[in-house]
Amino acid sequence: MNSVREGVYDRLVTHIQNGTTDQAEAVLNVPVSNFTSPEHLQRELEVFRHQPLIVAMSSELAEPGSFVTRDILGAPLLIVRQKSGKVAVFRNMCRHRGGKVELDEKGRKPFFVCSYHGWSFDGDGALRGVPFEDHLGEVDRGCKSLFRIQSEERHGMVWADFSGQEGRSVADFLGAADGKLAAYDVDQTTIYMEKHIDAAMNWKLVVDGAIDVLHPQFLHPRGVGKLIETNASLWEDFGRHGRSWSAYKKLSDKVRAGTHTPEDGRYCSGNFVIFPNVCMIPTPTHYEFWNVWPDLKDPGKCHVHIRFLIDPELLDEKRAGQIDKSWAILQQAATEEDFPMEETIQANANAYPVGDFLYGRSEAPCQHLHRQLARAMAEVAA
Repeated sequence: MNSVREGVYDRLVTHIQNGTTDQAEAVLNVPVSNFTSPEHLQRELEVFRHQPLIVAMSSELAEPGSFVTRDILGAPLLIVRQKSGKVAVFRNMCRHRGGKVELDEKGRKPFFVCSYHGWSFDGDGALRGVPFEDHLGEVDRGCKSLFRIQSEERHGMVWADFSGQEGRSVADFLGAADGKLAAYDVDQTTIYMEKHIDAAMNWKLVVDGAIDVLHPQFLHPRGVGKLIETNASLWEDFGRHGRSWSAYKKLSDKVRAGTHTPEDGRYCSGNFVIFPNVCMIPTPTHYEFWNVWPDLKDPGKCHVHIRFLIDPELLDEKRAGQIDKSWAILQQAATEEDFPMEETIQANANAYPVGDFLYGRSEAPCQHLHRQLARAMAEVAA
């Protein structure tokens, strides 16, 4: 992780010494209606449908025949590790009468069978078997494969692209962030634990809360606020994506005491933001990985999928205990402090959806999300 933190330590130390932080060029006003308008939500969903999206981790598909099923943007997906070792993403939809060809959430199978009428499909999506085929007229098997969704496996993640645009790679989408993301070696990790949360607030409020650098000491005074320095941060702009850095209190205490050394770079906490809906936060023991999905109809609802990723070769009883403790801290901060606050923001916005929310110059990470989203919405509209 030293290569990930390269150049960060000195900049954070300077901010702590001077009482400064990275700043955006100007303040940003975001209309309150962006969090309440169904019409605005539909324009945002079009942005989602025009981007490569992370729909699974490679480790969930460890062996040929491994699969996971999940609904993404209203589309039931079947994500499969094929015999060739490549990952494919299909619509979990039988080509006969539309039933799901796989009902389990995950597993390993050589083929998939629709439980409605028994049509079966190979792991490459090809139609395999048709019961009572002689009663169906002439079935053109070449035209009855599962619907395939453009996908790519990169950096230990499975990406699906609903846009139908051919020739666009994940590397192209990531741009300057591609090499930065590669340094995290996510492809060497597995999922230690995960949590699904249906939340009563706009999806952007959850992402805002995850990348906000101003609130720890105020909203989390007994938890995260005791661990992370407030308002001493860096922002790296990678175009559509970015990375925020904050200092652990251990680092700021050592800087103020004049006892810090470059080895204390380990007390720098990063948050990698992958547009539009992913945050990945390295900790000393694991990666904290957030997917935040908008509700398809209600701008005041979203779904949060949190995973803890680990290097299995480093897992022992001591580290497991540390990760469990981290989960307890996160669960307390998110479900008892962050989410309740965001619910009050959503309730206020619903009751009075006029005016703007103000994002100050020191709120560069949150500004970035809203600026990039506005830009992407304009591109899709054009």
